[in-house]
Amino acid sequence: MANHFSALKRARQTVKRTERNRASASRLRSALRSMRESLAKGDKTAAEKIYRETTSALDKAIQKGVLHENTASRYKSRLSKRLSALK
Repeated sequence: MANHFSALKRARQTVKRTERNRASASRLRSALRSMRESLAKGDKTAAEKIYRETTSALDKAIQKGVLHENTASRYKSRLSKRLSALK
C-alpha cells in the first residue's frame, strides 16, 4: 500500500479512472452486441437505427481513450458491410 500522500491520491484516482473506463468499454460491447443481434435477425430498418447508435458509441470510445481510432474504424467498416449486405 502507498504511504506518501501523493501516492495515496494516485491510487484513488486510478480506482476512479478504472471504473470509468470499464463502464465505457461495457457500453461499447453492449452496443456492438445489439448491432450484431439486429443483423442476425435481418431487419434492415432496425439495424440501420442501431448502426447509428453503435457508431456513436464507437466515436465516444475513441474520445474517452478506450479504443484506438483505427480499431473503431475497422469495426464501423465491417458492420456497415454487413448492414449493406442485408436485403
